[in-house]
Amino acid sequence: MVICNFMSKRKSKDVCLPIGECLSKVHTVLRQRIFQHQGKRFGVESQHKHLVELLRRTTIHGESNSALIIGPRGSGKSMLLQDALEDLLGIKQVKENTLQVRLNGLLQTNDKIALKEITRQLNLENVVGDRVFGSFAENLAFLLEALKTGDRKSSCPVLFMLDEFDLFAHHKNQTLLYNLFDISQSAQTPIAVIGLTCRLDVMELLEKRVKSRFSHRQIHVLNSFTFSQYLEIFQDQLSLPPAFPDHRFAEKWNENIKSLTESKMVKDVLQKQFNATKDVRSLQTLLHLALCRVNVSHPHLNPADFLEAFRIRNLDSKANMLHGLSILELCLIISMKHLLDIYEGEPFNFQMVHNEFQKFIQRKAHSLYNFEKPVVLKAFEHLHQLELIKPMEGLTLRTQKEYRLMKLLLDSSQIIEALQKYPNCPTDVKQWAMSSLN
Repeated sequence: MVICNFMSKRKSKDVCLPIGECLSKVHTVLRQRIFQHQGKRFGVESQHKHLVELLRRTTIHGESNSALIIGPRGSGKSMLLQDALEDLLGIKQVKENTLQVRLNGLLQTNDKIALKEITRQLNLENVVGDRVFGSFAENLAFLLEALKTGDRKSSCPVLFMLDEFDLFAHHKNQTLLYNLFDISQSAQTPIAVIGLTCRLDVMELLEKRVKSRFSHRQIHVLNSFTFSQYLEIFQDQLSLPPAFPDHRFAEKWNENIKSLTESKMVKDVLQKQFNATKDVRSLQTLLHLALCRVNVSHPHLNPADFLEAFRIRNLDSKANMLHGLSILELCLIISMKHLLDIYEGEPFNFQMVHNEFQKFIQRKAHSLYNFEKPVVLKAFEHLHQLELIKPMEGLTLRTQKEYRLMKLLLDSSQIIEALQKYPNCPTDVKQWAMSSLN
């Protein structure tokens, strides 16, 4: 029996899956980790400990609390709260007795909608039945009565999690916030109100009566990790877990990922990304783009994959828009470029652009059609709609559109780069764009 168990363990450890099946599992595991923002915590250990202790006092000891988690987008506020909840729900007593209510300021745009959502999440629809409430106040009074019926010992703790907390502060009279904070200050049903926001001035948005009932606990989450920790996050996000079916493939994959963290090319790409933003979501987007290049003929990631992913991630949207312009519109952009060179960046109007375009037509009449002026004006207006040019501020709308001063929102390098990639661009147009002006 012992020999059989040993053999079965050895057999399971030496499972060798086809490469296609292995890669399919790699994509499943890593994409789930990337899209669900799973992985190790970096730089928020003290905040995590504080939040867990706060929620523990509510769920186990029946002590009501309120707190705000403040930090920029992508800093890990939701992940911090989710990790703290997972730690708590590992305790049997908490898992069986605690109720959770999740609200979002983008979805619950007023207190009435928020109240209906709370009723639904607390499973109080059966209690409400077909009863019609005469007003918002009556509906609120009923729900609060349901929350207030118990005391600290006999009631289930309720955790209220308010995402985009600052948007709830814009609700009329801040009635919902006032009542939630009021309950958290009283000896009624134990509740914890946790708000998540990216606004540092969120306290200034609260009314005096709401502010007085808030505990003023603030947990700040900032991307304060170093570049070496950033490399650890990179490795953690792309490494396969020990439970991966094919152990040999997993070991080879993880060794490759470790070698990538030591590659100069990968380090340069990650350093640029780190300097631009420490946002982990941006890093995960970069990793996902690189992961998309993995297939049966290319089973392992290499530095070139990250270089290409970084290039795609940082594509110039304005320059890309030029690829979809007509030849006439492209010629008008080139005319504007020449005018900027001649007049040293001074604003221009349609008439000046049209005159510059006409000079080109006269020199190279065989290469382009001689468009009528209304057609050229229409193309000019289309460039304005695409926001490649914009009118100068502070000018009256009474000026004729042909003479309204405009500004080009592209620089020369963007135009030259777009011309190189423009499909079937006439040689004359390219030469005109490249020509230097004295």
